[in-house]
Amino acid sequence: MQITGMKFGAELLRLADFPVPEILSSDATLDELNRLIHKRGRCVVKPVFYGGVGKKGKAGLVKIVSGALEAVEAKKKLYFASHIFHERVIHANGVTFEEFIPSSYEIYFNLSVSTLTRKVNFTLTHHGGVDIEELPPDKVVESSFDAITGLKAYHIIDALTNLKAPREIISPLARFLPKLWELYNDYGFIMLEINPIRMENRNGRLIPVACDFKAQFDQDNPHWKRLNLPDEVFQTDLSPFEEEINQLRTYQGQSDVVIINPQGTVTSFMFGGGANSASTEILGDKATISTDFGGNPPYEKMYKIARIVFHHWLAQSHVLLIIGGKANNTDIFVTFKGMFDALRDHIAQSGRPDIYVVVGRGGPNLIKGMAYARDILDRLELPYTFFGYDTSIVDVVQYAVEMDNWLATKKSAV
Repeated sequence: MQITGMKFGAELLRLADFPVPEILSSDATLDELNRLIHKRGRCVVKPVFYGGVGKKGKAGLVKIVSGALEAVEAKKKLYFASHIFHERVIHANGVTFEEFIPSSYEIYFNLSVSTLTRKVNFTLTHHGGVDIEELPPDKVVESSFDAITGLKAYHIIDALTNLKAPREIISPLARFLPKLWELYNDYGFIMLEINPIRMENRNGRLIPVACDFKAQFDQDNPHWKRLNLPDEVFQTDLSPFEEEINQLRTYQGQSDVVIINPQGTVTSFMFGGGANSASTEILGDKATISTDFGGNPPYEKMYKIARIVFHHWLAQSHVLLIIGGKANNTDIFVTFKGMFDALRDHIAQSGRPDIYVVVGRGGPNLIKGMAYARDILDRLELPYTFFGYDTSIVDVVQYAVEMDNWLATKKSAV
């Protein structure tokens, strides 16, 4: 559940009393556009994308115009613009006309939960307006703070002092950036990013103004519902596979999926954030999908998920990978029974695929689950290798990569 842009971002930032530019919607009149442009001599026209969509500027989808007719022409080009993001084509649905904020400084600021420490991190630089990954380490501060006490002005002051930021921007940022923590903490965010924040001169004083917005919500945290955002905010261009899986979110346990490569040859059932991160990185383009099916899903949910995955991806795959760490509460036997019953029923309906099964798992009822999986795979005459909790996730995934390479070479030689 993600939100991008100032159409709804401005409404959220106002809740924290954080300054935002004036925003006009797609149906703004010529008189309204003329008034907006007259304030600064220019305005910014941006397409509206639902879901988490970035790199619009690099794609030439942000237009700065100096006249109302020019703004209307930009609207015509951007209203239904197509954008390739994360190897997917995404379509715009409208535009915003945004007040242009002149500034000598562009600030990047991000709040998110660290996947390593589970602490809340903030990332800050006064060299914003670009992809944060493009900046050298000495231009960016990444730090964490105690969620009990929250983000304080001194965190911001220390960070900007370490960056040797201009003195004139330190005080206004120390005043306004901590407001974003209250917004983040009160409404179920797991990520909040503003890039850029432009420093507007108001009567001789610099004021930070948020000029773009990106956020992600914890769907399982009900606090985001207090924002009363319309359903359209969270609409995305989902594939049929992702739509089918998403329908199962009402059940216990996670069911998060993202297509990585429609031509991939390794299909994975990943359990837990660590397995997801390691597997997605190591598999690269070999992965058909990235998943997280943890949280102790019941048999019925795991069976339905597996049937959907097998229907969409098994025929093109060389390797079926089931990977996760040592689970605390996920019943391995229940999840394995769901997946391997689904594999048995899929093959009965669609025929036996030419795949190799690799399993790396640990947790309650592991031996019982592996014995059940072994019996089904033996009956199906499918080759397999099992690894227990004492083998690292990285080693298991690397084994799957090597097996995929070998099978690809073998098939190409036939």
